[in-house]
Amino acid sequence: MQDMQLLEEGLSLMALGMGFVFVFLTLLVIVTTLMSKAIGRFFPEPVAPPVPARGRGAAPQGQDDDVMVAITAAVHHYRRRHRR
Repeated sequence: MQDMQLLEEGLSLMALGMGFVFVFLTLLVIVTTLMSKAIGRFFPEPVAPPVPARGRGAAPQGQDDDVMVAITAAVHHYRRRHRR
């Protein structure tokens, strides 16, 4: 009979320990969530100013035409030199 009583005490102690851990972790999650919401409400992150886009601005139409002519000439020159 003593083995059965020892087993019952062990199971009750295990259930008590697991219950305590479950309650503690549940409270920890709730408190952490509430604390995060409170900090987000009272101390919001500053809004960063928009970063201007890098790159060149709009090029004049004449400049684009000049670039297109130079590329076309380079392609024709390459094709003439590397015919099969």
